[in-house]
Amino acid sequence: MLAIHSVSSLPYLAKSNTHRFEVEEFELYTAILSALNWRKLNGDIIMLTDDIAFEYYNKPSLKGIWSDIRPIISNDLEGINPKMFWAAAKLLALREMPAPIVMMDTDFIVWEKLNLKPVITAAHYEDINPDIYPDFSLFETNDYSINPNWSKSVLPLNTCFLYLPDEDFKQYYVNKSIEFMKFAVECDDYLCRMVFAEQRLLSICADELKMPIEVLMDKLNQNRFTHLWGAKRVLRENAQIKGEFLNKCKERIRNDFPGVFPVVSSLFR
Repeated sequence: MLAIHSVSSLPYLAKSNTHRFEVEEFELYTAILSALNWRKLNGDIIMLTDDIAFEYYNKPSLKGIWSDIRPIISNDLEGINPKMFWAAAKLLALREMPAPIVMMDTDFIVWEKLNLKPVITAAHYEDINPDIYPDFSLFETNDYSINPNWSKSVLPLNTCFLYLPDEDFKQYYVNKSIEFMKFAVECDDYLCRMVFAEQRLLSICADELKMPIEVLMDKLNQNRFTHLWGAKRVLRENAQIKGEFLNKCKERIRNDFPGVFPVVSSLFR
């Protein structure tokens, strides 16, 4: 099964106020393990980037990690605000890849062979916490209105992993998400808008079109999968924990993928 990782340089450059794109060490090693394990167990995985991120990921020390690296994401995110919609590149990349396709975050690792059924499959359901998934009225503007037929009760889907088997549904969902991001009024409430575009609209569109859904796991059970999302802040703030994590990543690469370890281990020397 073909999978994609995707990275735009714009969210990092906009947030860090710098002209130099780079990836934190723990994030890069997680992405490497994500790509290598997917290729070992489940098929090819392509890294999709913009031009700046392409230069970073296409360097010799990362050769052979992904099945291919392609700079197909627009360098301006098609006008989407990179601070508000830091994951917009995922949807733009997904639009360009034919279904069936797996979209996977670079901080998500699959440790086993998957037997995916031909239905929409996401990582897990999310609760409708009003602080994160507020009422739809928050998003209404003069230029954008919510479809009155959209359900407010269907649970959002965490898309750190997403399998879409149907091209027509994929395009419908992606286009609705991109439309929302392009019409969003600029504000500082980024999280609610990003997860609405990416996660809540997915389940809403599936409900609207009567598409069945499955999930990989209960959100509290990560024995078969690793999702780094909640641990990133701890790793950034605690040097000891970060060091221990990096050592575990390097040891795993050394044991499971000895052919690439000598090159990869030189990345941050």
